[in-house]
Amino acid sequence: MRFFAIVLLAVSLIAPTFAAPSPLRAVEKFSGETTGKYIVKFKAGKSRKSWVNKLKLKNANLVDWDLLNGFAGQIDTDTLNSLRLSDDVEYIAEDGIMHTMVTQTNAPWGLQRISQDARLSSTSTSALTYSYNYDATAGAGVDIYVADTGIMTSHSDFGGRARWGASFIGGNADGNGHGTHCAGSAAGTRYGRANLIAVKVLGDDGSGSISGIVSGLNWVLDQARASGRPTVVSMSLGGGVSTALDNAVTSLTNAGIHVVVAAGNSNVNAANTSPARAPSAITVGASTITDARASFSNFGSVVDTFAPGANIISTWIGSNTATNSISGTSMATPHVAGLVAYLISKDGNVSPAAMTTKVRNLSVKNVLTGIPSGTVNELANNA
Repeated sequence: MRFFAIVLLAVSLIAPTFAAPSPLRAVEKFSGETTGKYIVKFKAGKSRKSWVNKLKLKNANLVDWDLLNGFAGQIDTDTLNSLRLSDDVEYIAEDGIMHTMVTQTNAPWGLQRISQDARLSSTSTSALTYSYNYDATAGAGVDIYVADTGIMTSHSDFGGRARWGASFIGGNADGNGHGTHCAGSAAGTRYGRANLIAVKVLGDDGSGSISGIVSGLNWVLDQARASGRPTVVSMSLGGGVSTALDNAVTSLTNAGIHVVVAAGNSNVNAANTSPARAPSAITVGASTITDARASFSNFGSVVDTFAPGANIISTWIGSNTATNSISGTSMATPHVAGLVAYLISKDGNVSPAAMTTKVRNLSVKNVLTGIPSGTVNELANNA
C-alpha cells in the first residue's frame, strides 16, 4: 500500500499541466455614435499586413495606417476575437463619430485681442475695425493643414494660398462652412501668409469617423515628410475618448508636426474628450470679447491656453467674399494654429513641446474671468 501511494505521487508530479486560455482583450468602447467598424493597433515591430493576409481581411473595407501601425474595418465576431487573443495587438477600439466644435449664433476682434495685453476697449463683436499688430512674416513658409469639413479654396480672402489636399469623406468641397471659417481665422489675407491645405475628415453635416480622421492625419504625415516644410495641423473637432485618435496626434508631434486642437464645447473637463486630452497637442479653450471664459468652453488641466472663440467673423461658403459669425472652441483653435505658424516664420521652427512652452510663455496671464480651479488662466498672445 505504501508503495502504491508513492507511485501515485510520482505520477502526479510528472503529469502535464495546461495553462488557462488567454482572456479576450477588452475592446475600448466609444461614448457616442459609432460606425460599426473597429480600429486595431498593433505593437511596434509587429506586422499588421501579415494579419490582414492571415485573416483574409482584404474585403473588409479596410483603411491602413503607418501612423498607428494599425487598420480599421468591418470585422466579424470570429475575426475580432482572433485579434483580441493575439499578443501582437496593442489595443482594439470601436470607431466612433467626432464632430465640429461650434456654437451657431461678425470682426475679427479676436485678432486684435491676441496681439495686445490689455482688454479691448470696445465690446462690439460685429465691427471689422480692429487692429492686428504682427510681424510682416505672418506665417510665410509654413503649411497649415486644416483637418475639418474642407476649405472653399477659391475664397478671395485666401489670396491663392489655399489648396485642396485630400478628402476622406464626401467629396472635394466644403458643404458646411466650418472648415472655411477656421481656415480664415488661421491664415486669411487679413490674418496671415501661411499656406492652407484642406483635409476633409468631417462631412457636410459636421461629423466624421475616427478612422477617417486618422486616415487624414496619416496623409498629412506623408505630405509633411515629402515637403520638408514646417507643418501645423488645426483640428477643430472632438468627441468621446479615443486612444487611437490621441495616439495619431502623438505620432504627428513625434514627427515634429505641431497639432492644435479644440478643448470642446460642453462646459466639462476636457480630460474626458479626444483629441483634447492628447498630451502633446496644444489644447485651446475659448474666451469672449470681455475676457471671460466662454460659457460653453471646456476646461481642466489638459487645456494649454485660451483664445477668442465667441462671435468670431471669418470666411464662409456661398460666395468668394462671404463671411459668417459663429462661436466655439473651434473658432479659438485656428487663432492658435495661425499663431504657431506665425511664430515659426518669425523665430524659426522648434519642437512641438518647445512650441507649447513658447505659446504659454507669451500668453497674457490672469486676465480671464470664470476660470475653474486647476485650469490655466492664460490668453494667447503673439508677442
